[in-house]
Amino acid sequence: MTLADETAFTAEVLGQDQKTDIAVLKIDPGDTDLTAVTFGDSDSLRVGDWVLAIGNPFGLGGTVTAGIVSARGRDIGNGPYDDFIQTDASINRGNSGGPLFNTDGEVIGINTAIFSQTGGSVGIGFAISSNLAERVTSQLAEYGTTRRGWLGVFIQEVTPDIAESLGIDEAGGALVSSVNENSPAAAAGVEPGDVITSFDGKTIERMRDLPRIVAETDIGATVDVVLYRNGKKMTVKVTLGELEKAELVGLVGEQEEGETKSFIKLGFSVENLTDSLAEELGLNQDLRGVVVTEVAPNSPAFEKGLEVGDIVRRFGQRQVKDAGDLASSIEETKSAGRAGVLLLIERDGRERFVQISFAEE
Repeated sequence: MTLADETAFTAEVLGQDQKTDIAVLKIDPGDTDLTAVTFGDSDSLRVGDWVLAIGNPFGLGGTVTAGIVSARGRDIGNGPYDDFIQTDASINRGNSGGPLFNTDGEVIGINTAIFSQTGGSVGIGFAISSNLAERVTSQLAEYGTTRRGWLGVFIQEVTPDIAESLGIDEAGGALVSSVNENSPAAAAGVEPGDVITSFDGKTIERMRDLPRIVAETDIGATVDVVLYRNGKKMTVKVTLGELEKAELVGLVGEQEEGETKSFIKLGFSVENLTDSLAEELGLNQDLRGVVVTEVAPNSPAFEKGLEVGDIVRRFGQRQVKDAGDLASSIEETKSAGRAGVLLLIERDGRERFVQISFAEE
């Protein structure tokens, strides 16, 4: 592995985490002196703060670009724990894995992705936040794997219609659609239909906040979970389990801690079609499958005419079992270097194939 011009180093992989796309390498620099950089506090970032990105775009080693923080807490469909910093500092192919510095010389992000239809930077780049990266890397260095908290619920967004039907003033929090019977949530008395609004003193503003906050909480910790049930606010105490152990023994399904699957390179999101979702989208409740719940404007999916409410029946010639199955198929296709995906879409009782290309990185 070459980390500097004309200087070769040996590296050992201590651990990697596919959910956040982070790996930890142990570098043996030999006789070369290396200067270490430190993580800063990404939570202290403000929109408009100056940042510097360093990487090797198009093989040009050590390239530095400058920009500002455009947004924080972005969910780009990369995984259940998305907490990305968006920046307009130029990030191109080859920047992935490089540091994003603040003006104090601290690493406040790891460059990881861009949104572009041209293949070059259009001012929309993303970096993994340093606070998320620091926690994951410390666990990988110590244990060789991550150790995340586990609650054991399936959740979905609280839409305005759902909030009104549940007697909640504002649409927010995470609606529990089901509870794993052998989970910490079940032991604490959490029930389907509960709306979780706070976890361990942290407000759950949107559904996707809950998986990240749960994962960052210490295993074995007993925390207060504030929820609404039958229009009344109540608090239960939950002692968290370990997600990796639950996955190992098969207690965690594909849709654990959130049912939505998003594909940023294609520009759409899907969910398993349930009775409640069919009613919300005005679809026939006898339908089953995977339904499109969001299409990003000006994305490849948008340009091919994909619409919210479309049912995804097949991936190529294979039947789509559920949202997790579709996500796995898309990831395999992307890893194989193919240009796009072929989907059989049902709309208003009619089926047609749609080819959607991956957006250029």
